[in-house]
Amino acid sequence: MGRVTERRKVLRIRDGAVSSRPDTLVAEEPLEIRLNGRPLAVTMRTPGDDFALAAGFLVSEGVLATASDLQNIVYCAGATVDGSNTYNVVDVKTSPGVVIPDITLERNVYTTSSCGLCGKASLDAVRTTARHPIADDPALRVEPELLAGLPDRLRAAQRVFDRTGGLHAAALFDEDGELLDVREDVGRHNAVDKLVGRALQGGDLPLSRTILLVSGRASFELAQKAVMAGIPMLAAVSAPSSLAVDLAAETGLTLVGFLRGGSMNVYASEERIVLRTAAARG
Repeated sequence: MGRVTERRKVLRIRDGAVSSRPDTLVAEEPLEIRLNGRPLAVTMRTPGDDFALAAGFLVSEGVLATASDLQNIVYCAGATVDGSNTYNVVDVKTSPGVVIPDITLERNVYTTSSCGLCGKASLDAVRTTARHPIADDPALRVEPELLAGLPDRLRAAQRVFDRTGGLHAAALFDEDGELLDVREDVGRHNAVDKLVGRALQGGDLPLSRTILLVSGRASFELAQKAVMAGIPMLAAVSAPSSLAVDLAAETGLTLVGFLRGGSMNVYASEERIVLRTAAARG
């Protein structure tokens, strides 16, 4: 199985001084996801939590919604011409009776940023396939001060980032700000899939009373993954995209961007943010 990090020799130049030294880099390898024996998708990922990644991806595609939908996940032996196992191909087998939607490569799965679907078509795709509509009843209520402290807690939990500086991270917190899980990956969408997949495997979907924090920007794809997992709040340390804001507004997802220090922007469903006075809205 692939390693999370690898070592490479680099030429280091610091203030005119030249030296040669090994450097620790994050590993990046392809993962092919097969569904009931049929090739479905390929993603570039950091090895590790591959089964969770595949499961989370299929939650976002509307295939899996509960642990009972999943029969098993295995690495495919004989994935190469010589019959060796590369640990870069997984096959997800669904339980009998699980209905498989039309998610072929030819259809260009709408979760990818290059899919060609946009605007209302993408919003409709999420709305019609979501099996865990956001339903935090009573509604999640979070104070800005609690949100402001989450990025530091995420950063402190990024073990591989400390060694490489080259990973995205996603974390789940409960409504009291307690860290539930954190995953790292070279792809921000993979980090979220690993979180959601682990929740599915543990029987914890929907994640109706959690906050999802991502280390980069909030794209449509990440907002979609939050919605499909029933997560009511998505926060990002960087900017959201316009379509992410549209999706959040339509589905009731609270979307927070530019979460840095004590400042943040709330782009949708602000009712979950506890404001001390009405004047704070001005």
